This record gives sequence, C-alpha cells and structure tokens, in this order.
Amino acid sequence: MKRLALRTGVRWKISIAIAAVGALIAMALSLVVHNAAQVSMLDNAREVQLERLLFAQRMYDSTHELKFGTKLNDPVLPNDLRKKVQEGRRATYVRDSGDGTPDVWAAVPLENGVLSLHSKFAERSATIMKDLDRALLIGSVCVVVGGCALGVLIGGQLSRRLRKAAAAAGKVAQGNTDVRVREAVGGVVRDETDELARAVDALTDALNERIEAERRVTADIAHELRTPVTGLLTAAELLPPGRPTELVRDRAQAMRTLVEDVLEVARLDSASERAELQEVALGEFVSRRVALLDPDVRIEVVADSRVNTDPRRLERILGNLLANAAKHGGTPVEVTVEGRVVRVRDHGPGFPDALLRDGPSRFRTGASDRAGHGHGLGLTIAAGQARVLGARLTFRNAAPESPTPGPEETGGAIAVLWLPEHAPTATGSFPMITFPD
Repeated sequence: MKRLALRTGVRWKISIAIAAVGALIAMALSLVVHNAAQVSMLDNAREVQLERLLFAQRMYDSTHELKFGTKLNDPVLPNDLRKKVQEGRRATYVRDSGDGTPDVWAAVPLENGVLSLHSKFAERSATIMKDLDRALLIGSVCVVVGGCALGVLIGGQLSRRLRKAAAAAGKVAQGNTDVRVREAVGGVVRDETDELARAVDALTDALNERIEAERRVTADIAHELRTPVTGLLTAAELLPPGRPTELVRDRAQAMRTLVEDVLEVARLDSASERAELQEVALGEFVSRRVALLDPDVRIEVVADSRVNTDPRRLERILGNLLANAAKHGGTPVEVTVEGRVVRVRDHGPGFPDALLRDGPSRFRTGASDRAGHGHGLGLTIAAGQARVLGARLTFRNAAPESPTPGPEETGGAIAVLWLPEHAPTATGSFPMITFPD
C-alpha cells in the first residue's frame, strides 16, 4: 500500500517547532512562577497570622480577654495543628476551603488549653495571584506568537534560499549549464544551503566535464571512421555485380549512415547548432515533405498555421519519426497537422515503457517487439533537432481500439511535435516579447 505523504514547507515546520518549544518553556516558567509566588504569599500569611496571635496572647495573659477573633480550645481546630500545639509548639496551618481561597490557622499552647486564630487568605493577596496568572497567560501567548513570527521569518529566508537553489538546479537539469546554484542562492548569511549549492555546482561541473569528454570521444571516433567508411563504400561500388556485392554495399551504407548519425548527435549535444529560420505554412510544408518521404502515409491538415522554423531540421524530424514508425510500428501511418502541432501515429505495438518513462536514448531501442532493428539514434536525433527549434517532442501510446484488449496491447505509438509560438533567434535564445502601451 502506498503511504500518504504530507508536504509541508520548511518555513511552517520551523515556525511550529519554535512555537511548540516556546509554549512548553512559557508553560513551565508560568507554573514555576505561579507556585513560587503562591508559596511566598502563603508563608507571609502564616507569619502575619502568627504575629497577630502572639500579640493577642500577650493581651490575654494580661487581661484574660480574647481579642482579634482568637478562640480558646476551638472545636473546629484542625487535628494536625492541634497535635503540634499539644507538643508544646507554636504552629500555623493552611487548608483549602473549597472556594479557591485557603484558610490560614495559627495556634499557641496555654496552661488552660490552646489559643488559636483563624482567617481567610487575604483578598488582596488572592487578587494579586489572579493578576499574576493573567500576566503569565498573556506573556505565554506573546511568547508563542513571537516564536511563530520568528519561525516564519527564519524559515521564510531558508525556504527562499532552498527554492532558489531548486530552481537553479532545475535549469541545470534542463541543460543550462551556465547557471551556478551558489550565485542563484546569494545572500550575506552563510549556512548549509551554501554548502548544498557548492556541492551541486561541483557535481554539475564534474558531469559536464564527463559529458563533454564523452562527446569529444564519440565525435572523434565518428570523424575518424568517416574517411575509411567512405573509402569502403567507394570500393564496394567497384565490385562486380552479384548478391555478395549487394550485401557489402548495404552494410557499408548502413555503417556510413550510423557514422553520420553519431556525428549529428555529437553536434546536437554540443549545443552549437543554430536554426536558420524561415516562415512556412506548416500544413502545406508537412503535406509536401511527407508525400515525398512516404506516399503511403495518410495526411490530415485540421488547421493550418504559419510558423517561423528551420525547414531542413523540421524535415529531418519528420523523416526520423516516419522511419521509426515504418520500422517499428504498423500500418497505416497517419500524420495530422493542427495549428502548430504535428502528430505522427502508427498502429503497431506502441513505444516501450523505458522510452515513455525516460525519453529516447541513444543505442537503446527498447523492447524487442518494437526495436529489433536499428541503433536507437533516430528518435534521439529528432528530439535534439526539436530542442534546436525550441520545440517539444513527446511520446505516448494510443488507447487500444479492440473492445477486449490484452494486458500489453496498445492502439499504436503517437509522437507529437509542439512547435513554439516564438521561434528561437540566431543565438539560440528566444526574443523578448514587447506589449503595446
């Protein structure tokens, strides 16, 4: 079972963490302060009560009259307090009365019994405790709110830096190797984000060096093979007619095509190719070129459109898509033009899962049912030429036409070329769009 993943930002995680820690600290400090203040006030109340009782005792000893509310042998005297006095000790006692205001007792031993004084906890002290509790509550709320604000501020800064780093890394992944993640992150404060950015930049540099080295090796090998392959093809033309000669010529021509394709892939990988733009009517252009490449292909122009593109590269893309459909797909092959979108569909087994997942890859033709022949460069070249045009080439499989399709049955492969609204300039970039005032 797939686990449900909740996505939350770093900003809110930090805010919640700081607020939770602030709330716990505020709660702990509030309890400590509340208990300390209450104990201090009760101790003070005990001392005041005992001083009053001692003063009343002195007056009783001289006048034998009970003053200030004192009582002799009070029957409601708490047992714990009575036991301490019976031991000949002065003592005080605090008991919760049940209404939130504690009772304060004080007692001293006499020759004829126990002299005691009982009163409620001072209302002023109770009011002070309520005010203190209210102040502690307000202070705790302020700490939590301030912690949230601080978390949003700190987390927001970190989140922005991470988003900038992710955006820059995304541009690098799209092939813009001039972007530096460390420069995109910026900022004065240095933290782990800068270490991550430097690591990504170092990784990008290492990958670029490796890719460039592989591209140079591939281009050099293909370039060195071009001359001997051309000589081999020329020599094959001089052989006497016959079946062996035809086989030699066919293999030599296939090798020459492979070498030329490898050289073209190397040029596309170097990002040095530039489009030579012309304005063409896309529907008319595709109809004419497809008819020359394969007369059996069905052509439908749903909506024509004029586009600025490179006709030679567009024809190369169409040729590779049609060749792929003829080699690995099934008839009929259909080409549809709708505005700036060109679709090439066959009715074969469909594209392999690896191609749909990862895109075309050189020297990998996918499943054996669709790619038993070829070297896997046709779609790679088509995708590379589309990038030069600023276009997008996508691949998918059509839904099965059978009412009871098999587990792996498809309705054929569909390659879709999305030409851009604004064609690339001679430098490979895109023109700035200006809007009227």
